[in-house]
Amino acid sequence: MPGGRFEGTAVVDRPIEEVFAYLADGTHDPAFSPRVLEITRTPDGPTAVGTVFRSTVKDAGMKSSREFEITALEAPSKIRWAERSKNIVVVPEGGYDLVPEGDGTRVTVFNVLEGRGFGKLIVGFALSAARKDADAFAGRIKAAIEASYLRA
Repeated sequence: MPGGRFEGTAVVDRPIEEVFAYLADGTHDPAFSPRVLEITRTPDGPTAVGTVFRSTVKDAGMKSSREFEITALEAPSKIRWAERSKNIVVVPEGGYDLVPEGDGTRVTVFNVLEGRGFGKLIVGFALSAARKDADAFAGRIKAAIEASYLRA
């Protein structure tokens, strides 16, 4: 099975500018993605096109290092990234699309998965699992954003 795209959508009960700021920060992933064990941003400072995020993730019981570069950042509605690491299943394109909806913000998160080498044999399984979890993943993003502003 070849790679492909998955996406999930949720409506966050926060204004689009706040949702964009939270997601553009890029270091909040452990709050909504249990597979992300740690993440850092290079260089320090605000996220911009060219900012690189390095993370350690755990998939199927195995740890791996990931490196993503921000390829587009258009406040307050669009964030895009591309994986630069050399893993067997990678994300050549992913992102967030944000649209105002009522008093909140509709967030769509997506990733395109691609297999390399042995990864071509397993990318279909990874994509199937990601698609099954996509709306729940978007729901975890919603919960993390809303909780962060309750604490602020």
